[in-house]
Amino acid sequence: MQIRIEDGWVSGVQTCPSPHCNSRPPAASISLLVIHNISLPPGQYGGGFVQEFFTGTLDPHAHPYFAEIASLRVSAHFLIERHGEITQFVSCLQRAWHAGASCFGGCTDCNDFSIGIELEGTDTQPYSDAQYHSLVLLTQGLQAAYPEITSRRITGHEFIAPQRKTDPGPAFDWQRYLAGLAVKDGGQIA
Repeated sequence: MQIRIEDGWVSGVQTCPSPHCNSRPPAASISLLVIHNISLPPGQYGGGFVQEFFTGTLDPHAHPYFAEIASLRVSAHFLIERHGEITQFVSCLQRAWHAGASCFGGCTDCNDFSIGIELEGTDTQPYSDAQYHSLVLLTQGLQAAYPEITSRRITGHEFIAPQRKTDPGPAFDWQRYLAGLAVKDGGQIA
């Protein structure tokens, strides 16, 4: 998996460009990876509703919950579905709207310097083997392209917005994920 440094798009993954993004501040360097979860409707998978949500085309009448969220303008750089398929919505060079009011290491507005990955899931249901596999491969590609994203600069939405968010939640196996990344580094977490 390779990130094209010149345009911030990943080769070999699906693309579904979102209008919900803007330019990063001029001095911002890509140095943080934020893991999230999402399912639409809540607790249900598939159906393409996340893609519609991130592109602003979600039908508010398709499900009662959608009426509450259809007007929101949010996105992430990537979505990893239950079967491991990766979709990219926003170039890594652009600022996706995934973190909201947030703080990491004393720096606020994490969208300015982060990449957001959504896992199709919930806080309480285990993520699939295919998702962990794809997440590790994607993370390794991102770390190669943006070396400031060390394993210590990978976090969950719940940690950068603790009063508002709970994802990826207790179902996410941080130890498994970070151990997968350690294999790339010769057994050491960067």
